Amino acid sequence: MEIDEQELAKRENDLIELIETMRPLIQEDGGDLELKSYDVKTGVIEVQLKGSCGSCVLSGATLTQGVERILKDKLSWVTEVIGSVDETIDPYESMALGRGFYQPKLS
Repeated sequence: MEIDEQELAKRENDLIELIETMRPLIQEDGGDLELKSYDVKTGVIEVQLKGSCGSCVLSGATLTQGVERILKDKLSWVTEVIGSVDETIDPYESMALGRGFYQPKLS
């Protein structure tokens, strides 16, 4: 089934709007959500958690039970969500950003 340009543009717009709706919730805890890549034809979306998420024990749950679930529930065409956590930030800097429901990883 071929998807027309208008539908592809709508999917892209809906995805970007949904990501922007989720970002403030993650930012409240000192993190952020970045849309790394997406293919609106195949439904594969790649996102990355940043900031305090790099040192938070709940980041995996945020990706699967939060971001992935919301994307798949709200956008019926999403088939796969690839999530990662930016761990390049200094762990102490990452921890300093944590607030709200932030839970530091235990070393």
